Amino acid sequence: MKFENSLSFARGLDKRDPLRKFRSEFHLPKIKGKTALYFTGNSLGLEPKSTRKFVNQELDDWANFAVEGHFHSRRPWLYYHKLSKKALAGLVGAKPSEVVAMNQLTLNLHLMLTSFYQPSQQRFKIIAEAGAFSSDQYVFESQIKLHQLNPEAALIELRPREGEYTLRTEDILSAIQEHAEQVALVIFGGLQYYSGQLFDIKKITAAAHQAGAFAGFDLAHAIGNVPLTLHRDEVDFAVWCSYKYLNSGPGSVAGAFVHERHATNSNLPRLAGWWGHLEKDRFKMKKGFVPMPGVDGWQLSNFPILSGAAHLASLRLFEKAGMGSLRKKSMLLTGYLDFLLCAMDPDQHHFTIITPQNPNERGCQLSLLMKKNGRKVFDKITKSGVIADWREPDVIRVAPVPLYNTFEEVFRFAEIFEKALV
Repeated sequence: MKFENSLSFARGLDKRDPLRKFRSEFHLPKIKGKTALYFTGNSLGLEPKSTRKFVNQELDDWANFAVEGHFHSRRPWLYYHKLSKKALAGLVGAKPSEVVAMNQLTLNLHLMLTSFYQPSQQRFKIIAEAGAFSSDQYVFESQIKLHQLNPEAALIELRPREGEYTLRTEDILSAIQEHAEQVALVIFGGLQYYSGQLFDIKKITAAAHQAGAFAGFDLAHAIGNVPLTLHRDEVDFAVWCSYKYLNSGPGSVAGAFVHERHATNSNLPRLAGWWGHLEKDRFKMKKGFVPMPGVDGWQLSNFPILSGAAHLASLRLFEKAGMGSLRKKSMLLTGYLDFLLCAMDPDQHHFTIITPQNPNERGCQLSLLMKKNGRKVFDKITKSGVIADWREPDVIRVAPVPLYNTFEEVFRFAEIFEKALV
């Protein structure tokens, strides 16, 4: 599409947007009585209006049934983890038996590495991107130390080439091949939180397997943002949170994927809990953990019903919208933002977009590397009603989310941002 730098053009795109009705499904934050320009769905998604209904239903059932709500509530709590399986499977390209909502992201990552990082004297290295989200870095370091290994020797962190801001796929594949004799695990974010780069999950997974290693991904910034095909790509495991693009509320229940080929693999060690025990025997309270087949066997504790209800409210919207339609709008919406930003500073005197220019290599986030007065610019746009995200030392992240952001909002942001540069 040939974009135009005009309000009328942006409004025309909104008028023709088949997903425009979904914006009314969300509560929109206000600043000084005016609707804010909210572009931080990559940190915390907006609250669906239906969330209150879903949560209140569980509160009512708790009040009316107390402990019997496990069996007699409208959505029986005993089986609550099953209610989101279909929607989650659709979002990550998996079978329902391969996905489960549980715990928090970092805990799930620890659980997966307990199973899939089993270093030997010969094969002990983890390959990851440098500058991974801090929780992931801490997990890798602590898991390596748990095996009495030195992170400086066991953790291979890949950086972009000199003068570049994103990793080339060929460099990732080359590094895997270089360490093929010693690598035990290859793990990346599906989408890099700082740069906004979407990694080639299929190629990275294939290279890891060819080297004899497992392949895992942190999908915190990918799920609900870009289409995923984890089962077809033969990914071993993945984890994610639900409070960013999945709009499930601050600190809401997270999730995990384990490929079905590992469903009954008794050789995989794991940290066990009673909710992962064989369902039909769970309440017999006997010694000896027997895991449920599939990813359900990695569960630890009772499902968190109230956050799970908020999770369901948002997943219903994703089922209605469809990931294909969301991706189509997202590429257009982010493409329009990219067009407006490049037009205002073609020689990159003020900023550089470090997110890949190729729409197929990014989601709905653009990361702007500020070359001067970055924090002052950010403070100016904040005072003008924009809610964006500042990342030290010099990056502004802007994420136009297709479920609730509009083309007019993107145009208004560009106007405000350009004024803030001078």
